[in-house]
Amino acid sequence: MTSSKRGEAWVYKDNVDTDVIIPARYLNTSDPRELASHCMEDIDKTFAKEVKSGDIIVAGENFGCGSSREHAPISIKESGISVVIAKSFARIFFRNAINIGLPIVENKDMPDETSKGDKIEVDLAKGVIKNLTTGKEYKTNAFSEEIQKIISKGGLVEYTKEKLAK
Repeated sequence: MTSSKRGEAWVYKDNVDTDVIIPARYLNTSDPRELASHCMEDIDKTFAKEVKSGDIIVAGENFGCGSSREHAPISIKESGISVVIAKSFARIFFRNAINIGLPIVENKDMPDETSKGDKIEVDLAKGVIKNLTTGKEYKTNAFSEEIQKIISKGGLVEYTKEKLAK
């Protein structure tokens, strides 16, 4: 797995909950592509149509609050988002994201200093976030080698299958 992610920023405020990430009316499917086609639509009608593979969500406090549905991080990952950066995450969302192989990192300052469309680079192994548009650099906690392996395998289930096969 390459520990470096690069893409354009999609910026959101505080308390983006799982009902906004993937509205409950779409929970009658578990198909990742279908979920991705409705990702963020109640807060940003353009997201699902315009997001590009590798793009990065940047958000405020308490990202992923609300219900514990795994559909939320699945829809984000399947939409092409390579990493989510927020001031803080709801704990259940944090764990669900890692479990499905979606990298997420925290930084208190970066979200307030980032605009939609800024070019962002995140090095998960080193714990460095760079806003290539503004030239600013930020620190975050580096992922442990074990978490990097889980993410590189696409999530905890695939990681565990590989470990059991050995």
